[in-house]
Amino acid sequence: MAQVEEVREVKVATGRYLALAVVCALISAACFAIPMYVIRPFRPQSAMEMPIALGVRHAGPWVAGLCAVVVLLLAIRFWKMARVGGRIVLAGSVLLAMLGAVLTHVDIFEKMFHPYGSPSFVTADEVKVDPDDKVLAVTIGQDARAYPIRTMGYHHIVNDTVSGVPIAVTYCTLCHTGLVWSRVLDGKTLYFHLGGINNGNALLRDEETGSIWQQSTGEAIFGPLKGRQLKEVRSNELSFALWRSEQPTGQVLKPDLAYAAEYDPKDWEKHVEKTRTVVDTTKSGIRPHQLMLGVTVAGENKAYPIEAILAAKLIQDRVGGAPVLIVVGPDGASIRVFEGDAALTFAGQSGNEVMSDTQTGSAWNFQGCAVGGEMKGRCLKEIDAHKDYWFDWMNHHPESTVFKG
Repeated sequence: MAQVEEVREVKVATGRYLALAVVCALISAACFAIPMYVIRPFRPQSAMEMPIALGVRHAGPWVAGLCAVVVLLLAIRFWKMARVGGRIVLAGSVLLAMLGAVLTHVDIFEKMFHPYGSPSFVTADEVKVDPDDKVLAVTIGQDARAYPIRTMGYHHIVNDTVSGVPIAVTYCTLCHTGLVWSRVLDGKTLYFHLGGINNGNALLRDEETGSIWQQSTGEAIFGPLKGRQLKEVRSNELSFALWRSEQPTGQVLKPDLAYAAEYDPKDWEKHVEKTRTVVDTTKSGIRPHQLMLGVTVAGENKAYPIEAILAAKLIQDRVGGAPVLIVVGPDGASIRVFEGDAALTFAGQSGNEVMSDTQTGSAWNFQGCAVGGEMKGRCLKEIDAHKDYWFDWMNHHPESTVFKG
């Protein structure tokens, strides 16, 4: 009788530990599956679930690793006691737990869009870029560099150092945002990886703290640095031909030959405009993929439809109570924004001198400098501005006004 009772207790104990093995295996798998389900393209991420998913992903390697160890020890301890069905459960639990533990260490987004670990540069004469292709142009000190959009659209992030300044050049094709951020925060240099996507905009993850940053705002939304803000480094989205004429000795990011075949096609914008967006813009009456130029002055945000800018060639307006001047370049495609002058009224003109002021008749170029006339030598101060699809600009700047023409 005692022997029968002992056998029964062993069976009950074995059953309990089998259940524990299954639970641990499921937890290990969930550490990978939950972030993958939540942080994925073309799916809306709520303000509540995103921190949970990011928290699970952050703790995932430790939790999944512990679960895998527990399952493995249980399998070793109860393998001989278990029947065939129990051994199948144990084997499956071990495989699932191990798989979860391994996958939590994998950045699936960088497997899809391989990072450009060691960026290489050449002169404009040594690289094949179409004259009308856009580049993200950065000038720091005496160094000028161009990052072709079709290259950046694949890699998303290039960690670089220009004139001794560590920068993160970023581009998100789904929302059409090209922004450059300083990698220095509190005297420490950060190194960024692609961290996922949040309502159509890319997320960045710094290697040093694991904090998650919103690409289009430069704000940390999760981790030890949550709430901190990266400093924007001025950049321009210019046609390659225009950039080359302005910076004849500048350097251009070489394509990574291992992945060049996967770079975006020339008409990538047409394909992106057909993709699904997860931010509802119905109430605004503006198409989600309406391409805007976002301008922020004195805390006030304003969006200018790109098509309106290109049609007007020159727009004088006020943002945050200050005069602004939006100018189209001589290529008819590139755009820059300058602080206006309340004493001057500008008119657009063709050629390299893109405008003139009506007060003195002085000619001004696309760098915002007067090159002829009474005002010669005077330059306007450039203002940071970047392109953004309306759904993303509206999502991160809900109080923004819109230029109506």
